[in-house]
Amino acid sequence: MKTILVPIYNMAMMTSALEVAVRLAQRTGAYVEGFPLRFSIPQYVVAELATGLSLDSYHERSEEEIAELRRSFEAFMLKHEVPKATASSNRPCFDWFDNAPEGEDFVGSYGRAFDIIVMPRSDVDAAGPHRRVIESALFESGRPVLLAPPDVPRSIATNIVIHWNGSTEQARANAFAMPLLRLAERVTLLRVIGGQDVAGPSADQIVRQLQYNDIPAKLVSVELGDRNTGEAVLDAARAQGCDLLIKGAFTRNRLRQMIFGGATSHVMEHADLPVLLAH
Repeated sequence: MKTILVPIYNMAMMTSALEVAVRLAQRTGAYVEGFPLRFSIPQYVVAELATGLSLDSYHERSEEEIAELRRSFEAFMLKHEVPKATASSNRPCFDWFDNAPEGEDFVGSYGRAFDIIVMPRSDVDAAGPHRRVIESALFESGRPVLLAPPDVPRSIATNIVIHWNGSTEQARANAFAMPLLRLAERVTLLRVIGGQDVAGPSADQIVRQLQYNDIPAKLVSVELGDRNTGEAVLDAARAQGCDLLIKGAFTRNRLRQMIFGGATSHVMEHADLPVLLAH
């Protein structure tokens, strides 16, 4: 977790994402890079611009917005005593990448050069472009994604809960999270009895694996009851007082989750703590 990528764009929860990135960088001694996320211009907007406003005027306003995003990002970092990166600078430190091409897909491709991507979480009212950014990071980068809640806890990754459901996706999330798990003061492996599990190793086997890696994980089991799996996971995370949830993303088919719901979708939309996701 020594390199952190933060796509920067106009969104109410962007400050929360920056707070999570800074706290993670301070905890791990990381380099943080921001870049201006340029959403793709839909074809109907291009058509409207062609018949009305000047496309040059549109791009000029866009460049002004990007300059403001950069100023805000750099001011936030300096306010939190994270200096600009230089050849001789210590970490944590930051820099800005100014030549990002247009389109949400860039997050997925450029993110492969970083250890983790930090973004605001989604919610039930999130616009389509924001969801596409998260999905690009999850499905195309090959890296974990850390989603920030609206209200960021004072600490991050000191008390971690892992939701074990037997899946490949969860095993991958656990592997990505190993540097943070080794730093944590407390690690809980959560099993939701009656939840959306798949065939795979038992929770006891994962606890043993973690303990052999010098991570003193403890197993906690909760009943699903009349909740969905995502609700049960978030309820248990709150009960444990944790400041990071490790979750495999989209064990069930993504389209199926969009139509019928699922644990990943619920956690992405309702989590009130930072969530590390991996697919």
